[in-house]
Amino acid sequence: MNPVRRVRLTADWVLPIASPPIRDGAMLIGDDGRIEAVGPAAAVPNPPGVPDLAFGSAALLPGLVNAHTHLELTGLAGAVDEGDFSRWIRAVREIKATRPAGWFRAAARQGVRDAFAAGITTVLDTGDSGEVLPALAEAGGAGVVYQEVFGPDPNQVAESMAGLEAKVAELRGLQTARARLGVSPHAPYTVSGPLYRAVADFAARERLPLAVHLAESPAETDFVVHNQGPFAEAWAARGLPPLDGHAGPEGARRSPVAWLDGQGVLGPATLCIHTVQLDAADIRLLADRRVAVAHCPVSNARHGHGTAPVAALRRAGVRMGVGTDSVISVGSLDLFAEMRAARDLAGVSAAGALALGTIEGARLVGSEGDTGWLGRGTWGDVIAVDLPEPDARTPEEAVLAAGPAAVRATFASGRPVYRRGHAA
Repeated sequence: MNPVRRVRLTADWVLPIASPPIRDGAMLIGDDGRIEAVGPAAAVPNPPGVPDLAFGSAALLPGLVNAHTHLELTGLAGAVDEGDFSRWIRAVREIKATRPAGWFRAAARQGVRDAFAAGITTVLDTGDSGEVLPALAEAGGAGVVYQEVFGPDPNQVAESMAGLEAKVAELRGLQTARARLGVSPHAPYTVSGPLYRAVADFAARERLPLAVHLAESPAETDFVVHNQGPFAEAWAARGLPPLDGHAGPEGARRSPVAWLDGQGVLGPATLCIHTVQLDAADIRLLADRRVAVAHCPVSNARHGHGTAPVAALRRAGVRMGVGTDSVISVGSLDLFAEMRAARDLAGVSAAGALALGTIEGARLVGSEGDTGWLGRGTWGDVIAVDLPEPDARTPEEAVLAAGPAAVRATFASGRPVYRRGHAA
């Protein structure tokens, strides 16, 4: 890991996110990795002996916050053909089963490097290999890594929990001040009601954040509401009973959101991933439980899941960020594309779209006090994004129209972790 040293950065634009853009801006990052000053270049100190890195025709902005990744799957882009979602899920699990542990370690490390190169300094990652947390910590990245647990058979709750608790105990000592551990009971079609309740109790007892894939696909809704479709058929073929407790009054069925709420999973420390298949009652329930939502519009479109009601969720006050999902789904970690797609759905400005990929993403896990924006005392998570010159667009519009290839440099907690064309 590169050392932190005091450094001054300048560029044609600084986009603090929490305040208006600064023309001919600068910032000074201290040797503790936090920003000492940010503002017009003439007003930011330029101490003798401190490197002064000039990025010229570029914008300096906070490192991006990717609200949903699977970095342990790096290198598997294009490995699974498109098709029925339930078969796609099974194919992913089959491919994973053929990889040795060392493969996931290398994939996670490469995934973190790829994230830095794409301007991403914070990830909210889910996976079951246990390799992403150490990879993120050793590289100086930030975020929450949610250890996945599976178990559709109610008779195997003790076995699933024993595995989860052992993995959490193993990983806890690898946390840093900026890379934390969470847990993730995967999805309603891979986790039984009793296991959901056990994981929720464990997370509350151990004060661990929790993430769950929820209301992602029509197939999931068919399964939870009607006990039919490909997921129901797969459960029946394995001799598994239908989901427990999903029959409401007079036999009425409950939505995936309502069913999961019945398992005690939804709360302020819960990250709900995707949440595409929602009605008005679901949105009210998510808002009432004060959950956070990771929206992945490009992945949702790729799988044909539909369009999430992003504007309605935001009007209801639900915290929301954007994520790329796995490279198997979308091919790359292009959060710029996700922000552009979310902008159209949310009906926000370019500045609002950039906020979804920075400070709004940080709010999902309560780190918005010092992450996701640029100001005195915030972490020196900074990226330099090339801007075309001349350009009549606002700097926010120009940055939003860019992509990972436009990222010239990335700093994480003040450390240089990526420099295009150079070893950071």
